[in-house]
Amino acid sequence: MSNEAQGTELNAVHSKLNKPEAIVFDMDGTLFQTESLLLPAYHKMFDILREEGLYAGPTPPEERILGSLGMLLADIWKKVMPEADEAVHRRADELLLQLEVEGLEAGGTLLYPQVVETLTALKERGVRLFVASNGLEEYIHSIVVVHELKELFEGLYSAGGQGTATKTELLRILLDNHGINSAWMVGDRSSDVEAGKGNGQTVIGCAYAGFGRQDELKGSDVSITSFDELIDLYDNASVSE
Repeated sequence: MSNEAQGTELNAVHSKLNKPEAIVFDMDGTLFQTESLLLPAYHKMFDILREEGLYAGPTPPEERILGSLGMLLADIWKKVMPEADEAVHRRADELLLQLEVEGLEAGGTLLYPQVVETLTALKERGVRLFVASNGLEEYIHSIVVVHELKELFEGLYSAGGQGTATKTELLRILLDNHGINSAWMVGDRSSDVEAGKGNGQTVIGCAYAGFGRQDELKGSDVSITSFDELIDLYDNASVSE
């Protein structure tokens, strides 16, 4: 594509976006490089389940858990170990959270490039920033604290903390609680697209994590391949009347 054609395409994108009051971010695969924490914890968790006599056989392939990111934890275990019963799934909840929090505190986990700089720039422009994640409350809080993001966000919403069954419901609660009429929902999974569209909001799809299917972001208003593209999108968006 020529530079002129790229410029025309970008202008078309900017012309259909309005500046939002708030931007709501998914966590895993959007802000946080989940695999830097998840995979070591995943393998340790199955070692403990085997030691406790709750699971037999090899650890399920990593692709199962990575392909489930963005789902509620209860649904993840149905996909990762469908043959295990409910009690094993609930023990897996406890263990994974414990191991992930320990892993975060030990250091070495990663945000995506330019996350801190981009969030800071957006906040400086007066945008209200939030997290809406299907993860557990303590997990989301630990990421924000360890990576020193707490001052950037007005609110952290999680399925675990709010007891919601869908991200659409979670986003509705967030918008209602904070009196927000216009927002961008930024995320990497179909649940983020559904949440944004289900609440009549703009969806920015994040195409850089690569955990989901090829059509995962179908229905997004815009798709980005690096996090810092958000600044240009915001700066060039229209001010709604």
